[in-house]
Amino acid sequence: MFLYLFHGTLPEDPQLDNVYTLSGEDETLYVFEAAHPLDTSIDSRSAYQAIDSAGSLSGEFAVLNNIPVSEEGRSAFEERFLGRARRVEDMPGFAGIRVLRPLQGDTYVILTVWKDEDSFKSWQSSESYNHAHKKRDTSEGITQQRPEIFARPSFVTTYRIASTEQSSPGEC
Repeated sequence: MFLYLFHGTLPEDPQLDNVYTLSGEDETLYVFEAAHPLDTSIDSRSAYQAIDSAGSLSGEFAVLNNIPVSEEGRSAFEERFLGRARRVEDMPGFAGIRVLRPLQGDTYVILTVWKDEDSFKSWQSSESYNHAHKKRDTSEGITQQRPEIFARPSFVTTYRIASTEQSSPGEC
């Protein structure tokens, strides 16, 4: 599965027929999901391969955890994420997750979609969240054990998923 993230302006391309419109505080982000890579001239910096996924992108609130990973750290990072606890999928209000490997560049994206912002906040304050992140800032966590994996600090962006006439979100 492949996912394309377009910041600001949606390219004109007839292949882009199931587009999600995400409205953030400072920008609009368009998300398109496809079973195969697009045969197009779309900037490949917008392209990601989903190395793990569950659920759908249909919801009202999206969270993108943007994690810059060094070239040497890619396999360790992916192994760690593929071995994740998977407790988020059982949370009330959870809609979907995509673990996205960049086809160009170094920033992986962990995209989660929620029924609403309150569902996401409930996840953040849950025992499941604490379990999934319990080693994050400890000597057992990957950040401390393998700091060379990360090219720069990660950052989180959040968006409201707008329903638009031209978008026809579906499950892939």
